Amino acid sequence: MRLSSYGQASTSPAPVSRMMAEFAHDFRDGVDINLGVGYVNEETIPVTGLREAMEAVASDGRKYRQAFNYGSPAGSANLIASLRNFLIGHRVGGLTESSLSGKRLAIGACGATSILDALGDVLPQGIVITSDPMYYIYAEAMERRGFEVVTVPEDSEGPSLELLREKLNGLGAKADRISFFYFVTVNNPSCTLLSNRRRRALLEVAEEVSQAQRRRIPIIYDLAYELLLHDPAVEPFESVLPLDGSGLAFEIGTLSKILAPALRIGYILGPDGPLMNALVQKTSDTGFSAPLFVQEMASYLLDHKMDEQLRSVNAGYRAKALAVRAGIEQHLGGQLEECRGGSAGFYFYLTFREVETHPKSAFFRYITRTSGDPEVDGQESLRRPRVLYIPGEYCVHPRGDLAVKGRRQLRLSYGFEHAPRIVEALSLMREAAEYARNSQQPVCPG
Repeated sequence: MRLSSYGQASTSPAPVSRMMAEFAHDFRDGVDINLGVGYVNEETIPVTGLREAMEAVASDGRKYRQAFNYGSPAGSANLIASLRNFLIGHRVGGLTESSLSGKRLAIGACGATSILDALGDVLPQGIVITSDPMYYIYAEAMERRGFEVVTVPEDSEGPSLELLREKLNGLGAKADRISFFYFVTVNNPSCTLLSNRRRRALLEVAEEVSQAQRRRIPIIYDLAYELLLHDPAVEPFESVLPLDGSGLAFEIGTLSKILAPALRIGYILGPDGPLMNALVQKTSDTGFSAPLFVQEMASYLLDHKMDEQLRSVNAGYRAKALAVRAGIEQHLGGQLEECRGGSAGFYFYLTFREVETHPKSAFFRYITRTSGDPEVDGQESLRRPRVLYIPGEYCVHPRGDLAVKGRRQLRLSYGFEHAPRIVEALSLMREAAEYARNSQQPVCPG
């Protein structure tokens, strides 16, 4: 059977997908600990509110018209209005009614991921400029589609401006192949918070490159975790949309992290024009629209439940972040070169001084009980507790500047498991690090 080049590249699962599938195959609830999955904590999902929203949508046919039929590819008018009111009312990103004037909001076919996927269809195939560590799921998907991903190492505020300019200058004539810039503002996986001054500076770079190329090159800010800013010491995030005089900046948001992933509500906000028109048509081509009754439920939740939900979810993640950070310090602190995260979202990104964490490392084989040593793994029927994390090797670009350093890094999620279980996993990681050092594997310097 003949497949497209994308189809051929998709016949084998990505390394992270393969690793997660293998681990999930015989995962034991209450025994094994999954710090790799990026699921939200089940206790943050407002099940009672979801039931209430469903009943409201089903019973009020005047407000929620034809809620179980097809909808508009641009999105439910109720949901768009509710999102606008929410953004303005909560001053999300500092947005106001005035700064949102002239900006268009559209709903994706199936969450924010569907909007990211659609960009690969409606923008010209070429070069995507992003950060390193990178949002590996999207970067790998774009490379399967034939895009070239160019990654820029981060500093404490986001992608380094100095290195970004070096990368752009190094492209030479290939700069005319730049398709778009893409940055996750609370980076997954590295947890780096894109500072307000850095996001403004990135917009300025996009404007400079657009002027040099005599074409408009969009810059996409992925805000997936911004509503989960739970550290009161961090400066509130500011949108760049009010500063965008060239019509280049777009922001992608989601309700998955704050309400429920299964709602699959993602949206894009930015200047009206050809790109927004193309994305709406892509939604229509994909499935007419996102499920209308789900959009109407999300509208109800935004109108009636969001204040309480924001407070509850962020308080819960704040408490977990503090507990997990204390566990990291207790069990791994002396072995780490750097620890990022714990201020927004639900990840920590760890860099070890010496211990390697990639799937072939002694650390990984110990913690996943795949060493082949019965004293480490336990008997087949009584395998010792396993811990899953995302190796840094999967988070950095394999041909980028951080490929070697990534072999000593890992991302752990504190979203899904309860804090005591995560601290237990950190204790097991300490054992794994000791085992790795005793194995005397050669260390790759970073």
